[in-house]
Amino acid sequence: MRDVLGDIAAWYAAGETFGLATVVNTFRSAPRPAGAAMAVAPSGEVTGSVSGGCVEGAVYELAREVMESGRPVVRRYGVSDDDAFAVGLTCGGILDVLVEPVGPATFPEFAEVAASIAAREPVAVATVVSGPGTVGARRVIWPDRASGSLAPGAPYAERLDAAADDDARGMLAQGLTGQRHYGREGERRLDELAVFVHAFAPPPRLLVFGAIDFAAAVARVGKFLGYHVTVCDARPVFATPKRFPEADEVVVKWPHKFLEGTDVDERTAICVLTHDPKFDVPLLEAALRTPAGYVGAMGSRRTHDDRIARLREAGLTAAELSRLRSPIGLDLGARTPEETAVSIAAELIQLRWGGSGRPLTDTAGRIHGGGG
Repeated sequence: MRDVLGDIAAWYAAGETFGLATVVNTFRSAPRPAGAAMAVAPSGEVTGSVSGGCVEGAVYELAREVMESGRPVVRRYGVSDDDAFAVGLTCGGILDVLVEPVGPATFPEFAEVAASIAAREPVAVATVVSGPGTVGARRVIWPDRASGSLAPGAPYAERLDAAADDDARGMLAQGLTGQRHYGREGERRLDELAVFVHAFAPPPRLLVFGAIDFAAAVARVGKFLGYHVTVCDARPVFATPKRFPEADEVVVKWPHKFLEGTDVDERTAICVLTHDPKFDVPLLEAALRTPAGYVGAMGSRRTHDDRIARLREAGLTAAELSRLRSPIGLDLGARTPEETAVSIAAELIQLRWGGSGRPLTDTAGRIHGGGG
């Protein structure tokens, strides 16, 4: 929904009811992940994509039907390879797509959800997609409140909603979107009811240290990948917004001092591009003691060996040093700043999804990432 938010918010504000299609589950080599969305306006205008083009025609027709009937539907595309080719899903993957009518009457909390997403405030939308409940029943969960119900009017609604609230808040903390299963009364040991939780967590952070040309390229590719990008350097003549227009913020401060005072979580990526001991040793000493999911440092193998020796002298343990990705990036033969940025981005993607980093022609099985 984040990708189509601008268009659908305008339709909603105009009082229109549109069809919203969301991927709620994927199997095998599905082209887009759970949460991918496509919307169809009453005028026929389309925004977004659920499959990169494979099944958009079929989903478009279903969205038109849903707008007329007012009833949400979950449809599976690509149950077999023959079916996949019939609807254009030539990759052979399987998609479960929820198509629902969205408008002021059917989704009264939508404006609040849209405002939270735009403000980068965490919010999750939980929707029943199968089971004994009503498909399309919805609950919106914020860290401090919730609205709606997954079982409106049912005597067990409070228990089911409470279980979903707990799970949704945990998923928001981790930036996860996916299905959760319950008994009809919220029992976690059962799987009668499937609930799709679409978590809109703030974007993960990419902290780039060193205001050099490589940093400008990394900032560009990081923004492209959906990170909130910060560039930091102690030298004000180099750390300027004009030199880093793609960055969300440019900070003039000693790198380790900035890092010690900023929020870092498991989704944060830290790229140290200074390759100057007076900057990167104290910075890496701090970075490797944070929960950051990625810590990489630029430099030659000689620079890396010297850096490791200095970090050992600073008291870092073998376990802490093992977290350092240095030299930074995957081996793509990169030379230019832009190519180096691609190699760093490739390593970030590999770690997120658990890829091998090998050419797909040398591998077998599914080509879209599993669970990183």
